[in-house]
This record gives sequence, C-alpha cells and structure tokens, in this order.
Amino acid sequence: MLSNLFSPIQIGNMTSKNRLLMSAMSINFGVDENCCVTDQLVEFFIERARGGVGMMLVGGGSVHPGGQELPDLPQMYNDNCIPALKDMVQRVKQYETLFGVQLLHGGRQSYLPEKVAPSPIPAPAVVKGPVRALEIGEIKELTSCFGDSARRCRESGFDFIELHGAHGYLINQFMAPNSNIRTDKYGGSFENRTRFLFEIIEDIQAKTGKDFPIGIRINGNDYIENGWDLKSTVRLAPLLEKAGVVYIHVSGGVYGSSELTIPSMYTPHGCFVHLAQEVKKHVNIPVITVGRIKYPDHAEEIIKEGKADMVALGRSFLADPYYPEKARKGEFSRIRPCVGCCLGCIHAVLAKEPGSCVVNPDVGREYKLKNETRPEQALKILIAGAGPAGMAAARQFAFQGHKTIVCEKGEDTGGLLSLASKAPGRGELNDILDFFRNEMARLDVEIRYNTELTLDLINEINPDRVILATGSMPDMPVIKGLFQTKMDLVTNVDVISGKEQVKDKVIVLGGGMTGLITADFLADQGKQVVVLNRKKSFAEEMSSNDRYYLRERLKKGNVALYKNVSVKQFADDGVVFKSNGENITLSGFESVVISEKHSSIREAKKLERKTRVPFHLIGDAKSPRHLMYCISEADEIARSA
Repeated sequence: MLSNLFSPIQIGNMTSKNRLLMSAMSINFGVDENCCVTDQLVEFFIERARGGVGMMLVGGGSVHPGGQELPDLPQMYNDNCIPALKDMVQRVKQYETLFGVQLLHGGRQSYLPEKVAPSPIPAPAVVKGPVRALEIGEIKELTSCFGDSARRCRESGFDFIELHGAHGYLINQFMAPNSNIRTDKYGGSFENRTRFLFEIIEDIQAKTGKDFPIGIRINGNDYIENGWDLKSTVRLAPLLEKAGVVYIHVSGGVYGSSELTIPSMYTPHGCFVHLAQEVKKHVNIPVITVGRIKYPDHAEEIIKEGKADMVALGRSFLADPYYPEKARKGEFSRIRPCVGCCLGCIHAVLAKEPGSCVVNPDVGREYKLKNETRPEQALKILIAGAGPAGMAAARQFAFQGHKTIVCEKGEDTGGLLSLASKAPGRGELNDILDFFRNEMARLDVEIRYNTELTLDLINEINPDRVILATGSMPDMPVIKGLFQTKMDLVTNVDVISGKEQVKDKVIVLGGGMTGLITADFLADQGKQVVVLNRKKSFAEEMSSNDRYYLRERLKKGNVALYKNVSVKQFADDGVVFKSNGENITLSGFESVVISEKHSSIREAKKLERKTRVPFHLIGDAKSPRHLMYCISEADEIARSA
C-alpha cells in the first residue's frame, strides 16, 4: 500500500530500511548532572526504534559548553559521556534502525547568559540577552569542537551525524546576511558566509574519516528579511554534495520569522516540501523533507512523486512511536495523531521543562513503563462522560483488560473538544477524538448514548469503580448591567455548537484560549468582534507557536483585543471598562459572548454516598484545564486501578 515509503534507500555507505527519519528533537530530559544520557533517554529511543523507523537522530547534541540550546541536553563535547552513549547505541541498534546525532551550537540562541555569534546582533525573538561577536581564534576553536564531537559520536557507535545548519542556530547565523555583518573572511560574500560550515565538514572528515556519513539540516528559506533564502540553498546544495555530505535535510524558518520553525495546526501540511523539491533538482544525494507531514498517505505521495527521497517526522513520533509499523500494516486509524498544538513539546521545552506530548502521556516515562504488566484481576469500570478524558480513560482501562462501560448523556462522543475542533484551523483536534473512538471500538468498550449516570444504572452494572469525566460548563460572571443589557447574552459553547446565533457586532468576554478561538470563529463569519481580557496576556495556556498563528488570524479578521480589562458595567448596547489604565466606552454592539471561567460538572458525585462503589474525578470534572492534563490524568488513573 505504501510501497515507496517502505522501500529501502542508500545514503552514502548506509542503507535505511524505509524512507522515514525521526528528526532531531530537543526534548530536554534524560541526562544526568553531567549531561550524560540516562536510562530515561535510552528507553525513549528504544521505543521509537522498536516502532520501525528507518533512521533516528538524537537532538540537541551540544558541541561546546557555551553553545547549549537548553540545559538538559546530551553533551557531545565531553569524553566522559562516551560510555553511556555506547550503551545507548548498542541497545537501540538491535532494532535495525540507523542511529545518529544532530550536532549544534546555539550561538545567539543559547540559553546561557553569555551568547556568541558571528556578529553582535541579538536573536529576533524568544531568546533574549546580549550577544558578543566571535573572534577568529574562537571560530577555529568551535570548528574543532564540531570535529571532536563527531569523533565521539563515531567512537560511541553512531551510524552518522547531522549538522544543524537551520533554524537560526550558529551555522545558520554565519550563513544568513541578516545575522552576519562581519567584514573578515567569514562575512560578506556567499563563499565567506559559508566558510565556517565547510571548515566544520573538513574538520569532521579529518577526525572521523571520509567514510563516516555526514548529513546536514539547512533552511530552504529563513522567511525573514535579508535571511538565508531558497536561491542560496540551491547554490549551496551541490557544493555540499561535492564536499562529501551524504544527505540534505531541508527545513525552513528561524526564531522571529513568519513561518515558524515548528509549525502549528494552522500551518498547511507539507509546508516545506516545495523547498526540498527544488533542492532535489540540483543534487544526486538524498534530499529529506519535513514540516507537518503527519498522514502516511501524504508521505507516500511525496516519495512517489519524487518531491523528496525521505520524509522526516518529529512530533508524530512523540505522539506514536509505532507510527511506521502501524502505517506499514495499513492500520492508519491506530496511529495516535499529533494535533500540532505544540503544548507538551515546544511550550514545555521553551519553558526549560521536560518535553512531553498532549496526546501521549508515556513520553519520558518509557523507562518506568517498560516492565509494566496488566493487572491479574479484571475489574468492571463505569465511566460517566465521553469527552477526551472519558475516552482516554476508557481506552486505557480496556487495554489493561478491564470490562469498560461508558455512559454519555449526549448523542455523540467528544465533549468540548469536539466543539473546539469546529473553530477555523483547528479541525485536526478531531483526529485525537477519532483515534479514541476507533480504539474504544477495537477494545470492545461499550458506549451507552443518551444515558446519564444514575443510581439505577450503577446498581444495574455493579461496577468496581465509577469514573466521573462529566466535563465542565461556562460560568456566568457577576458584572453590573450584564443581565439587564439589551444585547443578546450567550456562552461560547452555545455559539460554537450552533445552539445560539449572534448578531453582527459582538463583545467576547474572555481572552484565554477559548475566548480567542471563539473570536476567530465569529470573525470568520464576518462579525465585528471585540475581545475583553481581564488578564495581562492573551491565551497564556496555549503554546507560543499555536498562539502566534491564532493572533495572526485575529489581526486579519480585524478583531480588537483589550487586555488588563476591568469592566465597570454593561449598557444596553455596549460596555464601559478600563484597559491598561485607560477608560473606554464601546457602544453599538448587539451580542455578548461569555468565554471566561468554566465550572466542573460533578453533581453525580453525590451518588457515591448512596453506594459502596468508589468514585474518581478526572478531566474537567476534577478541575477545568487543558487537554494535556485531562488525558494524562485519565491514563494514570486507569493504570493505577
């Protein structure tokens, strides 16, 4: 079915068993106090290798202490870490996966307070702090550090290394005119700006031998003014091939560019494929593409049509380590999907926390779960509510061998997440619901629709546990004039579900994630929308990637955003409030949509006093929170039964 995607390919002196590469990810866990790898990281990679990927990369391999992107990433500049690396390689390679390391120096994007770069120009976004220009001697030292790190990789048994020359890290900083204004031999002309890269390649070959494969990740386009562009990439690619590079991995974007390096759910699938396709015309070595290629049939199409030789996936391997094996078997519905929310992975890592995944709570816990066994005694579980928390719990309970019954008071599964998926650009949220629906069917979970949890139902089923996943509902705030206004007063849930309609001029009260998504939903219908946010920042519970694209949509929809809002009172057709100390009066509006706090729905908890069955609250029924916490909590309670 996917004959092209699962065909072998020659890459230098290596052969990959398929066309899938797990791209390097800085997941910020699994190293000890010396930044040597631990069993946590080893088991993370073993699980992905076991899942059938052809090639795989360790991310964030730091070549110098002053160039670490994040604090908890593997050090490749320390010989003391070689024994732990050797052990990891030996344990991973039993699964016939080519295993490599991506080498990088963060330059001005290092997390450290003292940052170096080709020129004293700060990073355009995310990373703050002064930047010092590298001296010639320091450039030579860093060149040697790349070579020494590659030597350690070979000594540890890795099959190859990949140079990170994309996304605004040090190599890219030298290459891009906007970050390199040097006037010596490392700046100015194309040849000078790429000199650092080619000297690194030469140093690696001198220290590892020319038979040790070197790949490179470069941007096809920085998508920023005076940055590295596709024309430059096309010029560089044949020179890289001539220098002995065995593959070119084409990505795009830097910190601060309109096309962010890690696209969100708003970004079109295959957003960088056209860049790889153009590069491929100019070289004979394999070209790898990346960027929101989450569906196996899309990856197959790219290979079949000759747009690229391989496809790199990152977050999809966080969501499901067994993506390749399930795809190879044609079990597409069993692939746990990445939804591009960037919260568990990118948002956490940027906050210098361990990476995780919204839809897969096992990420980073593989070493704890490797010896997990199913319980000896099967229980009967009754779950009230078939939203994401209820479905996640049902799947895990059934997987553990328990008889699982779900009662849902409505006519369908999905809860509030199903509504969120109706907003513009957020349809992929429904993918995780479809995954749970398919899994529940596969695992013989019984679902009773239009059924509320009652004492009679509990007595009928006689469960060992009752799980309340009954969700939450919007609160109506107490604000002067709100219930006396002549404007229509509705909740965001009623609006997005289609239960209520609003008129053309709308005030949305609430600037969190649900408030902004609701505003976008209305602006997409041509409504004039104003958002009043009582907090200092908008949608702070979203990842920066996801929020960026949503904010851009709101700009295009001419949505007016006010923060630090203190509402004094609502009038017949408007509102009086203070924002950032300024008194503002808005009039001429017709509808108010409440999209602030939610309250848990847990009336059914009272039934516990009338039965001996233990009740457990999960998801929004326990406390209204983001999807990630609902799913991880559901998974945990099922595993601990």
